[in-house]
Amino acid sequence: MSVQPPPLATPDPVDAAAYAWVLEHGRLDPGALAGHLAALGLDPAAAAPALARLAGWGLVHSDPQDPARGRAVGPSAAVDVLTGPIEAQIAHCQQQLAEGRARLAGFLPYYLDGGRPPVGDGLRVIATLPEVRAALDRASAECRREVLASQPGGGARVPEAMQEALRRDRALLARGVRMRTLYHHTARFNGPSQAYVEAAAGLGAEYRTLHELFGRLIVFDRSRAFVPLSDGSTGAVVVTEESLVAYLCEIFDQAWAVARPFASAAEEGLGQVAQEIDRTILRLLAGGLKDETIARRVGLSLRTARRHIADIMAQLGAESRFQAGVAAARAGLLDD
Repeated sequence: MSVQPPPLATPDPVDAAAYAWVLEHGRLDPGALAGHLAALGLDPAAAAPALARLAGWGLVHSDPQDPARGRAVGPSAAVDVLTGPIEAQIAHCQQQLAEGRARLAGFLPYYLDGGRPPVGDGLRVIATLPEVRAALDRASAECRREVLASQPGGGARVPEAMQEALRRDRALLARGVRMRTLYHHTARFNGPSQAYVEAAAGLGAEYRTLHELFGRLIVFDRSRAFVPLSDGSTGAVVVTEESLVAYLCEIFDQAWAVARPFASAAEEGLGQVAQEIDRTILRLLAGGLKDETIARRVGLSLRTARRHIADIMAQLGAESRFQAGVAAARAGLLDD
């Protein structure tokens, strides 16, 4: 409920006449003011009390060098002086109210969650790539037992990022930390990825590949996870909430159990690996997924994924994705 301001008050005639007289003459002389009041038909004996009231309200001020001289100030200036201490007290009370409300509101998540601690503090957003790299360096330095990583996209990364990752990996493996990483099968065709895996595996790291990956993920000691931002930027979300981290680790463990040890495409046969990738693309195509989603799921660039899709449809003699799905099902290509 808002407080309405009071209506404008009409000053007492004596006070108004005294204020106007001081404003005009610049004096605080009760005797002279009394003569002025008498000329106006007002009580001259009210001169001194009127000057006292005006001084108390801050409307008139005496000259320190000559008390008989003085000046009148504007009502707005007098209001600031008169109400300043009151407003300061009100502000102090408002601050106390805000602090009290914030203090009690901090208990609301516990109340809503049945007494369990809130999980909001278990998530932290890192907006820029340099900050993400710094956070990864800190997490690597503090890691003592295990690192889990899922690296979609065929494992293709810029050389600087791979060198930085290999530097962290060497330090971790030297401390006896177990490292397990999942790649897409398409990483088997990528020369830099093959070289990276060979170097890290020689130090004790483990690598496996899958046709599809659930997304990018790095977990340190099953207590701190890094996942990408959904907007596609270079930032990340750091997850430390115990239940969420355990859930992410379970997803990784399930994928690791069905993944295959990393090997170059040449070692397993280029044709076989390519056929397995096309089979996965065909299954996703039949599921109605868009080209962009298919490319991300199998770790190919959008251009390469579309070339595979075009080749598959041509081989099946299909003019639409629906026709391709029907033809593939009839040929048993979608069977597990």
